[in-house]
Amino acid sequence: MHGLINRSIQSFLRDTYGAQLWLRVAQVARLNPDGFEAMLHYDDRVTAHLVAAASQVLSRPQDTILEDLGTYLVSHPNLQALRRLLRFGGVNFRDFLHSLEDLPDRGHLALPDLDLPALTLTETGGDSFVLTCRGPLPGAGHVVVGLLRAMADDYGALVLIEHQGAEAEGGAERIAIQLTDARFSPGKRFDLAAVSG
Repeated sequence: MHGLINRSIQSFLRDTYGAQLWLRVAQVARLNPDGFEAMLHYDDRVTAHLVAAASQVLSRPQDTILEDLGTYLVSHPNLQALRRLLRFGGVNFRDFLHSLEDLPDRGHLALPDLDLPALTLTETGGDSFVLTCRGPLPGAGHVVVGLLRAMADDYGALVLIEHQGAEAEGGAERIAIQLTDARFSPGKRFDLAAVSG
């Protein structure tokens, strides 16, 4: 697993729950409390142990923690660069959904060895979609659900999103998306050029 992913989980836990909680999670997972180097690679089992330890310490299901991680990646003030990258996917939430299949390639432009989940969007009629997520991290679909919910809010769209589980073979996760109202609220401001100052 790319260190950036593990580092993101570490940052999420520390920024959301505090440094002391991160230290407890690191202890339970038998990790160095200094955490992860973003540009190194780690065995996939390290990431699985990290998420399991966070679930144990927080007494929350792993799926919920992963979904909260997805929301954090888009909404935390320290991660505005990722939000901006995602907003370049389209002027509205529907356009954004159609841009998701290109997300792994855009990630490879920044970090060629970053292994993001493969995403496939299928329109199932009207404003209904199914997003299939195949990735190296079990539960990555829950991260995507959190990310989608945060981006729907960012665009001002009212969207129903449901994780429908993983396929028995291959482990691909399916996410049902129903775009109820594309202009439910004004959404958050977005400019093509980053505002400095």
